[in-house]
Amino acid sequence: MKIATYNVNGVNGRLPILLRWLKEQAPDIVCLQELKAAQESFPAAALRDAGYGAIWHGQKSWNGVALLARGRAPLETRRGLPGDPDDAQSRYIEGVVEGIVIGCLYLPNGNPAPGPKFDYKLRWFDRLATYADELLHLDIPAALIGDFNVMPTDLDVYKPERWKDDALFRPEVRTAFQALLAQGWMDALRALHPTGRIYTFWDYFRNAYARDAGLRIDHLLLSPALSGHLVEAGVDRHVRGWEKTSDHAPTWIELADHR
Repeated sequence: MKIATYNVNGVNGRLPILLRWLKEQAPDIVCLQELKAAQESFPAAALRDAGYGAIWHGQKSWNGVALLARGRAPLETRRGLPGDPDDAQSRYIEGVVEGIVIGCLYLPNGNPAPGPKFDYKLRWFDRLATYADELLHLDIPAALIGDFNVMPTDLDVYKPERWKDDALFRPEVRTAFQALLAQGWMDALRALHPTGRIYTFWDYFRNAYARDAGLRIDHLLLSPALSGHLVEAGVDRHVRGWEKTSDHAPTWIELADHR
């Protein structure tokens, strides 16, 4: 089973790119972030024609997350991260596909830091940690997948010294990510590539992709009930080189039979 995450940076504007990648790679489960589309504007019909059922949590112009499954529709189990009933941003959707609970998330960017946006990011991270711990205690196959807007270590950023004050790399954020792993979640890509410089995002500016000046901010975290089935992980970085593409590349894992 192949599971992927992809920040599409506008699902309607990048729909030809998304459909091209889905046809090329045929992942079984896909988490999308940054839809930038209202609920009624999500291209469900086009994705259905491509063979994918979907659930989604849209928001006009900003944010938005979706969960796709090849040949079926995911069974929705949660819409929105618990812990703050007043949070109106569309950043979390969860569903079950083939017995796996998939939490698709788009963690806040948090810049500028310090400031209100960074405070919101840390609060959101706290809510995620609380809920993630609850998921682990269910002892079920589960994954938290998406754009975490965190570079966990120096290995995950092309020039760490340039990012020390950025909200994606500040110590508070990296500590929060490591606390998730300490609960028992596995960082799948890093587990299979412990020393590799592997990036998932390249800015549009300063020729970043050609220079390989990248960041690893898209992550797939696996529960203990699932992590033992991990066999491969990687990034479809060539997709970042396509014309009119997202600034992220699809990031994926392959699992052996988890049942």
